[in-house]
Amino acid sequence: MVLRVFNTMSGKLEEFKPLREKHVGIYVCGPTVYDWAHLGHARTYIAFDVIVRWLEFKGFSVFYVQNVTDVGHLTEDTAEDKIVKRAREERIEPMQLVEFYMREYFRDLDSLGVKRPDISPRATGHLIEMIEAIQSLIEKGYAYEVNGNVFFDVSKFEDYGKLSKVKSEAMLAGSRFEVHPDKRNPKDFALWKRADKDALLKWGSPWSHGFPGWHIECAIMGLKYLGPQFDIHGGARDLKFPHHENEIAQCEALTGKKPFVKYWLHTGFLTINGEKMAKSLGNYITVREALKKYDAEAIRLFVLSTHYRSEIDFTDKKLRGAETSLGRLYNTLDGLEEAMERSVEREPARVEKTFEKRIEKLRAEFVEAMDEDFNTPRALAALFDSSREINRFLGEQKQVSTELLKGVYDGFLELGRILGLFQKERAKKVSEKLVNDLVNLLVELRENLRRKGDFELSDEIRAKLRESGVVVEDTSEGSKWKLA
Repeated sequence: MVLRVFNTMSGKLEEFKPLREKHVGIYVCGPTVYDWAHLGHARTYIAFDVIVRWLEFKGFSVFYVQNVTDVGHLTEDTAEDKIVKRAREERIEPMQLVEFYMREYFRDLDSLGVKRPDISPRATGHLIEMIEAIQSLIEKGYAYEVNGNVFFDVSKFEDYGKLSKVKSEAMLAGSRFEVHPDKRNPKDFALWKRADKDALLKWGSPWSHGFPGWHIECAIMGLKYLGPQFDIHGGARDLKFPHHENEIAQCEALTGKKPFVKYWLHTGFLTINGEKMAKSLGNYITVREALKKYDAEAIRLFVLSTHYRSEIDFTDKKLRGAETSLGRLYNTLDGLEEAMERSVEREPARVEKTFEKRIEKLRAEFVEAMDEDFNTPRALAALFDSSREINRFLGEQKQVSTELLKGVYDGFLELGRILGLFQKERAKKVSEKLVNDLVNLLVELRENLRRKGDFELSDEIRAKLRESGVVVEDTSEGSKWKLA
């Protein structure tokens, strides 16, 4: 099957052909770390986690970069840095705030089974490259300085607006803020902002003590780690304009290479009661809060039940339904494991081969769905159809070929894990083995004590095990145990 992706730039499905054969460079705009991650963030990062997993399944070597914004992302109301504003409220150092919420962000995403990027570069670690790039843009005639502020001259970049398709009259100044008095044109955006004397975050530059604009940050980190052209750039839909539009203008002006990015992928919003979930609207649910109430894999299942480009509305009913559905998938795994315990070593019979072909057909449907712009709802449908087919078959057969069951089990597990599911199964197995090993150790210790005549301590261990639900029986062949 040919992998096709929906490219926001062209507005259509395109065959995926990376710039380098079997190698994919991907950049996804990461969090601004001034508060807890919420489910709206999780929706985007779960989607790209599955995209990366699928590319790896297809045999691509993926280099995944996701930045951390720790300066320059301004608020929409007061045009103050979000991190600085929150640090003032908390009366702590801005970088103290950044460190705390960055660590908690990774912890929350780890809990959701989201694999970490290969690199998570921080904006403040790349100021030298940003200053050099801004100077280059000035020299090339794409930027200008006024009173210590540097702006990108949008009029000099003829393709501006080609990603978002936003008409000129609808464009706002710079980011979405009021017109700056130093701008030549309201559409121009800041590359470097002069800071006030009492600013908590500022650095020296050829123009002023200040800080970089938000849009130059991702542009420079993308160029540094993935080169002047790379395969995939992603983020939430609201980043198309102005953030991603401005990235394109800066990078293509700097390098002269078009396109800066081959495929642009954008996720839809996660809404609550039909309204975009956002901190600015005060209607968000943090990942931390959600994990206290719902199973982590059920959250993934809920997110993946809708195509990544579509909006998805959060409700408690949908999350509870996802938990029930997840339970059905785990029941299928349990059923396969139980069947393997009583399976027989022989060649698959004709009825088993027929069943195997049905499972192979559903696997092909899963692959076809994922190859069609990572269509997780259709892929999940194929996985649940496989679950029903397996359950029906196991209910009809008393004994099944070991070879067949192992193949079906491994295949079912593999497809689920592509979606980031079935991670609990491994932990469950480790836990069961650990318990068995510990009980065996205690029973062996008790047996040795009995042989030495220390019946008081031996009986105490036996009583403690009984309290924990383990019954120890002394036989002529030695001590044996079972669960009460």
